[in-house]
Amino acid sequence: MAEPEFTATGVRIDKRLRSLTRAGQVRISDGRLELLTSYGSEIDSAPVQSVRASKPWFAPEDRALADLDGTRYLLTLGESDPAPGEAGPPAARRFIEAVRRAAGHSG
Repeated sequence: MAEPEFTATGVRIDKRLRSLTRAGQVRISDGRLELLTSYGSEIDSAPVQSVRASKPWFAPEDRALADLDGTRYLLTLGESDPAPGEAGPPAARRFIEAVRRAAGHSG
């Protein structure tokens, strides 16, 4: 298995108004985006080309939206990247950039 192109742990994953996990994982690997529980069970996954990642205009800086095949998830990542050697999720902006890069979109 190839090294993941993007991995974030400690991510809160919500679907509508329901929290699915408070310490989940987001991973982009082999052309797929995976949302996982803290135990590694799959919540949802989709080919990265079909994923829409965006910044909700009404939410704090640490939030990102991920639309997987019509199902919208609200991800709470970090406001900024953790310091080198520190644990914690990367910035939401980095997640959005990683999805676009993996899907072959620029900017």
